[in-house]
Amino acid sequence: MTEYDVLTHLRADWRFLGHQPASRDSLERMRRLVPDAPWRDATDLGDVLGALDTSGGRPLLERHALITALLRGADDPLVARALLQALLPGVVSVCRRLRFGAGALESPSETVGVAASLATELIAEWAGQSRPYAAPDLLSALRGRLRRYILRERHSRDAALPLAHHDVARDDVDLTARLAALGTGPHARLARLTYARVVEGRSWREVATADHSHPATLRTEVRSFVQSHVL
Repeated sequence: MTEYDVLTHLRADWRFLGHQPASRDSLERMRRLVPDAPWRDATDLGDVLGALDTSGGRPLLERHALITALLRGADDPLVARALLQALLPGVVSVCRRLRFGAGALESPSETVGVAASLATELIAEWAGQSRPYAAPDLLSALRGRLRRYILRERHSRDAALPLAHHDVARDDVDLTARLAALGTGPHARLARLTYARVVEGRSWREVATADHSHPATLRTEVRSFVQSHVL
């Protein structure tokens, strides 16, 4: 798995979505919503993203205008997805400026994944707004949110799974018995995942992949489960 597999997935996903009939329909709605935006001869949102590429030759003010227009129409899920795609280089830059979590998260890829999720939330919250400099505004807000997320993770890292430092070393048999007792009830999933992480020593990425979940989300779930039902 590459360091930036999140970006690889998003780019592959957009290559499929960008030129679909639904993308053409979304662009037509955008033309009606923001008729003065510099859509030019774009036929779908994939073309719009091509125009936003720095190698596309569009003047900076036109690129700003297109991002502003996309935010105006971001209540359309495909437009919101296009806006996220357009912001990805900036999302990675934000992660880099924050040193990819500086050890608070497991890998640069996890940091990028969290940042992309936070950016998606921001786009949903700001959808419909008209901001002349939507891209820098969004990325500035993202930087603040990601910094706060990293600080929370760093603060709770040592306490995230106290068992990993104390209970396992002191009483591994007792821990295994407690997880086994919880493994047949409503908490079976989290008991199994906690066992894999704490007793077997698997990484958050490995456990999350097997569970088809995101490492950061799973970490929060397991932390709450451990504190409420195991400790």
